[in-house]
Amino acid sequence: MCRSKTNRSKTNRRRRSQAGVTLIEMLVVMVIIGLFVALVAPTMLKRGDAARVTATRAQIHNFETAIAAYKLDTGIFPTTEQGLQALRVKPEGLDQWAGPYMSQDIPKDAWGHQFVYKYPGDHGDEPDITSYGADGQPGGDGLNADIFSWKNQ
Repeated sequence: MCRSKTNRSKTNRRRRSQAGVTLIEMLVVMVIIGLFVALVAPTMLKRGDAARVTATRAQIHNFETAIAAYKLDTGIFPTTEQGLQALRVKPEGLDQWAGPYMSQDIPKDAWGHQFVYKYPGDHGDEPDITSYGADGQPGGDGLNADIFSWKNQ
């Protein structure tokens, strides 16, 4: 009887020691996760930045389409003072307005900044629409570079 108790306690100790995760195993897993994040995260962040630029260009194109419809109905472009809001709310004294020309409120660019609208524009007969990029300031390079309607590619 004494022998079976001893054998059972040895078996139980062995099971307990094999049941858990060792500190070394946990450290190895943490290092692998850390390496994965260090290698993958920068690539994913760059793609996110490129997506913001693409989304902002697409929004400028949407504005251009809505402004073209506005001009078709009214015969004129919204003034700088009226801005892009004229695509949502009828400006005073404009009887031919058949909007709203945008189904939702005027959005901000992908970085949360207001678009800059100017008519008459400095680059041709159409209005200028600009996003100042990530920093929200005129000029800049990389993500801070301005995105223009007249250079919308």
